[in-house]
Amino acid sequence: MSEGREVRLTFQPDWDPGPADPGRGGLLARDPKVRTLLKVLVSYPEVHYVLPDRIRLDPASDPRLLDTIQRFLERQSWLLRAVTVR
Repeated sequence: MSEGREVRLTFQPDWDPGPADPGRGGLLARDPKVRTLLKVLVSYPEVHYVLPDRIRLDPASDPRLLDTIQRFLERQSWLLRAVTVR
């Protein structure tokens, strides 16, 4: 079974889900803007799960979807410094 595709995120310092306070930052932050972003991401059926610093997608995900998600996330400069698709 393949692991799937993964989108890794590097956050702005104020949003980093560092080890000192896991669950308080990153994509699991309680901020309304981040919660809305999370709702958009999980609306894609190809998304298997979301962790504070990554998104796991189905291995058979269309490369165009990955590109769309990457471009969408890269526009969230208030939250993210870098987006890497693996």
